[in-house]
Amino acid sequence: MDPAANNLSPDDSSHAFLPDGGELGALIRRFDWSTTALGPLAEWPSSLKTVTAMLLLSPTPIVLLWGERGIMIYNDAYSGFAGSRHPQLLGSEVREGWPEVAEFNDNVMKVGLAGGTLSYKDQELVLYRNGRPERAWMNLDYSPVFDDQAQPAGVIAMVVETTERVMAERELQGQQARLQQMFEQAPGLMAMLRGPEHVFEMANPAYLRVVGERDIIGKPVREALPEVERQGFIDILDRVYRSGTAFVGSSIRVGLQRTQGEAEEERLLDFVFQPVADGDGNVGGIFIEGYDVTERAEAEQALRENERRLRFLDALSKETARSVDADAILSITTRMLGEQLGLSSCAYADMDPDQDGFTIRGDWAAPGCVSIVGRYRLEAFGAMAVTKLRGGEAFIIDDHCAQLPPAEAATFQQLDIAATICLPLVREGRLTALMAIHDRKPRVWNACELALLSEVTDRSWAHIERVRSAAAVRQREQCFLEELEAKVAERTAALARSEANIRAVLETSHLYKAMLAPDGSILYVNATALAGIDARFHQLAGTPFWDSPWFSATPGMPEAMKAMTLRVAAGATEHVTMSLNMPGGTRIFDFSMRPVLDEDGDVVALVPEALDISERIATEQTLQQLHKMEALGNLTGGIAHDFNNLLMAVLGSLELLRRRMPADPALLRLVDNARAGAERGASLTARMLSFARKQELHKAPIDLRQLIEGMQPLLHSSLGPTIQLQVELPRQLARVQTDPNQLETALLNLAANARDAMAGEGRILIAAEECALTSEQSSLPVGRYVRLALSDSGTGMDEATLKRAVEPFFTTKGVGKGTGLGLSMVHGLAEQSGGRLMLHSSPGLGTTAEIWLPALEQDEAASIPAHSSPPEDRQRPVADPLTLLAVDDDELVLFGTAGMLEAAGHRVLTARSGGEALDLLQTNQIDVLITDHAMPLMSGAQLAAVVRGTHPGLPILLVSGYADLPSATPALPLRRLAKPFSQNELLDAVEQLSIGEA
Repeated sequence: MDPAANNLSPDDSSHAFLPDGGELGALIRRFDWSTTALGPLAEWPSSLKTVTAMLLLSPTPIVLLWGERGIMIYNDAYSGFAGSRHPQLLGSEVREGWPEVAEFNDNVMKVGLAGGTLSYKDQELVLYRNGRPERAWMNLDYSPVFDDQAQPAGVIAMVVETTERVMAERELQGQQARLQQMFEQAPGLMAMLRGPEHVFEMANPAYLRVVGERDIIGKPVREALPEVERQGFIDILDRVYRSGTAFVGSSIRVGLQRTQGEAEEERLLDFVFQPVADGDGNVGGIFIEGYDVTERAEAEQALRENERRLRFLDALSKETARSVDADAILSITTRMLGEQLGLSSCAYADMDPDQDGFTIRGDWAAPGCVSIVGRYRLEAFGAMAVTKLRGGEAFIIDDHCAQLPPAEAATFQQLDIAATICLPLVREGRLTALMAIHDRKPRVWNACELALLSEVTDRSWAHIERVRSAAAVRQREQCFLEELEAKVAERTAALARSEANIRAVLETSHLYKAMLAPDGSILYVNATALAGIDARFHQLAGTPFWDSPWFSATPGMPEAMKAMTLRVAAGATEHVTMSLNMPGGTRIFDFSMRPVLDEDGDVVALVPEALDISERIATEQTLQQLHKMEALGNLTGGIAHDFNNLLMAVLGSLELLRRRMPADPALLRLVDNARAGAERGASLTARMLSFARKQELHKAPIDLRQLIEGMQPLLHSSLGPTIQLQVELPRQLARVQTDPNQLETALLNLAANARDAMAGEGRILIAAEECALTSEQSSLPVGRYVRLALSDSGTGMDEATLKRAVEPFFTTKGVGKGTGLGLSMVHGLAEQSGGRLMLHSSPGLGTTAEIWLPALEQDEAASIPAHSSPPEDRQRPVADPLTLLAVDDDELVLFGTAGMLEAAGHRVLTARSGGEALDLLQTNQIDVLITDHAMPLMSGAQLAAVVRGTHPGLPILLVSGYADLPSATPALPLRRLAKPFSQNELLDAVEQLSIGEA
C-alpha cells in the first residue's frame, strides 16, 4: 500500500505522539495503517508508539518489525540503506519486503519474539536494493520490543552498513598478501628491523639463506647475528636510525657464521639500509634490501684470472717457442713465472736415480733474493716433502715455521724461504724432476697460483721433452721408441687441453667469431667480436643474434640477419659481404655463417664468422684510382707525344716560312697567328705531360717569398679589382727545388680557378709555412716540407667533384671556359718535384689548394746550379757549316728539323730509322747526330748506344715529344731537347755540342 495514500490530516490528534521525524515521520502520519495488522495509529499500543517515536529521532538506521508478521517501521537513516525499495518497505511485512533474505529474517523474528537478542558483525548478505543483486556487509543488532503487558511484541534492528570498510579491508589484505608473497619470493635479500635496537620483524627466505637459516625473528641484530657487530654494521644501523638517511653499500665484504660451530664465511653483498618513517616523519624501523653478489664477483674474478693466465701462457709460449735448449727454456720459464706471481724465487731441478738427491740447475731470484742453485737431498726438507713428492703430489706450505717441525723448517730457513709450492714430475713411476716457486715471507697460496704452476710445469717439461727427444733422435737410433712414446703422451695431453686450446685460438683470432644455438640465441662470442662493439659477453648471452649491436644500428639488417639465421638453421651455408654501422663507424665485413651438424646430420649450432675488410676495400679503391690515373697519364702522355710531333712540324714550317717570306705585315700577322695557335697547343701538351709526369722540368732552388712577391702585379691584373688578394709569408722560409716557370703557371692556374669559383668577387689568400711530417701524418716520405696554400672564399666543391678534380679534361666550367688540365698540371708538377697536391673543400666554404714541396737544406740549396732561362727568339748569324745527320720516323718533323738546320747554313742528311742512320754514318763524315727518341725497332737511346761504340767522339742530340728521355750517365752522356722546339733552341744545342759543351 502506498504510504501516501492516507488522506488523514497530519494535525489529527492521533499523531500527537509522533515527533517531526523528517521524511519518515511525515510518511508514517499519512500512511493508512488500518490496512495492516497494526490498525489505525490511534489504536496503537503505547509501547509501539514509544518505540516508533524513539527510532524516528535516531540518526542510526533502525527498523522496527512489529508483530508476528514483522510489519516494518523505519527512520530516515534506514530509508537510505533500503535504496530503491523505499518507500514501499514502509508498512510491509519483512518477509515480503526482503524476500531474498526471508530465511534470515524468519530466524530473527523467531528469536526476537521469544525474547532473545542477536548480534552480527560484518554480516554478508546479498540484497536487491536497486534492482540487481548486491553483496553488502553490515553490523546487525536485534532486540525484542515488549508490549504493554511486558510480552515480546516485535523486534527492533539497528543496521550499520560496513560494506565500504569491509571491501577496503579486504583490498588492503589482498595487497598485503601480494606484498607478502613478493617479499617471500623476491630473489634479493629483504628484512624489516623495528625500533632503535633493530629487532628483526620479518625476513624473507633469501635473507635467511644468507645468514644460515638462523632463528632471527623477534631478536635484535646484535643478538641474532653477533658476528656483524664487530664488523661495524650495528654502528651503521644506528646512524641510519638516528639521521633518517639511507646507507647504500656496494660489494661489501661481510663475514657470516652460516653454520653453527664453523668458521665465518665471507660473502659480498650489495645492500641498502632504508629508514622507515611514520606519518610524523619519525623513524621507527629500517628496511634492508640487497643481493648476494659473491658468486658473480667470484666468476668475474675467475674470468679475469683466466684471461691473465691465458695472456701469460701465450707470452710464455712465444718466448720459448724458438728455444731448442732445455736450460734456456727453463730459464725463460722461471723468470716469467716468478715475475708473473711476484715470487722471491722460482727453480727447477733434476732428480738423481735414487729419487733423493737432486740438482737445482737453474733458478730465477727477485732483486735482493739469493740464488738457490746447488745439490740437495730431498730428505733434508722433511718427511712430508718426501712422501708427497715421491707419491706424485704437490708439496704446498704456506708457512714453514707454522706447518713443519723446527728441524724440517730449518732447511727452508737457511735458503730464506718461508712459503713454497713444489710440483713433482713423475715418469714411469719414478720421480724425475721438480718445479718449485718460493716466497721469503709466509704466503697463502691460492688455487689459481697452483693451477698456473701446474700448467706451466706441464707445458715446460713437455717442451723440454720435445727438445731432448729431437736431440736424441739425431744422436741415437735406438731412441725411436722413446720419441714415439713422448709423441703419444703429447697427443694425449693435447686432447686433455683441447678445449682450453680451442678457446685460446678463438680468443686470439683477429676474426669475429661466435656460436649460436639453432634458434639464433648467442652462446659464445670471442674477444675480437666483443671489442668491435665495445661490449661484454654477459650483455649478449642468450639474446637473438640479429638483435645484437653488430646489426641493430644498420637499417634493415636485423630483419636480413634473422632470415639468414633461419636459413642456416635449416642447413644452408651463407657467405656475403656486408656494410655495418658499428660504434667506431661504418665497417665492411666478409661474413659467413655455417651450420654445425652432429653425427646424425642434425643442426646443433650455428657458427657466424666475419673478417673486417674495410682497410682492404679502401686500399683496393685507392689502387683502382691510382691505376685509373696512371692509365689516364699514359693516355695523355701518348696523345701529347703525337701532338708534339704535329706541333713540331707546324712550328718548324711556320718559322722557316716567316724567315723566307717577304716582309708583308698582313702575311706576317697570319703566320704569327698560326704560330701563336701552335704555341697554345704546345702549352696544352705541356699541361698534359705535366699531369702524366712526363714533362721535363728545369729545376732550380726557388725562394718562394721572392717568387710570389714578384708575381703579385701579374696576379692583381689577372684577378681584377673586385678580388681581394692577401699574401701571408713568413720572413724566413726554406727554399724548394722545382721548375720556377711551371710553379708560376701553377699559381696562375690556381688563382684563375679561385676567381671563377667566386663569381668575380671575394678573397684569395696565398700563404706558406714549413712543416715536418712523420710517417703517421701523411703518405709523403718523412721529412721537412714547405706547404704553399692558396685559399678562396668561393662556392667550394662537393665530395664527388673533389675526387675527380685532378683528372685530366675534367672541368665544371662551361663549354669553352676551361680545358680541365689546370689542376692536372699542378698535380703533375708537385709529383715530379717530390711533393703532393692536396685539395680541401666543402660546398659553401671555399677551397684550399696546397702544394707540398720538399724543403731544401741551406747547404743543399747552395750546391744546386741556378736555373737558366731558355734562349730568346732571335735572328742568329750563320755559324760555320756543319754536316748534320737528322733521324726521325715522322717525315713532317724530319722535314721541319732539316729545314731549320739548312736555313742556318748547315748540310743536313736525313734518315727515318736507326738502321738507315747507321748506314749513313758508315759512308759520311758527320759532325753532330740529331735523333728522335721514340722510333720503332730502334729507339734514339739505343741508336746512341750503338753509335758510341762505332763513333766514340760523335756528339749526339736526343729529342722527343715525350719528356721521359734517358738521363745522362757516364757511359752514355746525351744532350736532350724536348719537342716542340724553336730554331734557336735547336741551333743552340747543335752549336754547344759542336764545340764540345755537354
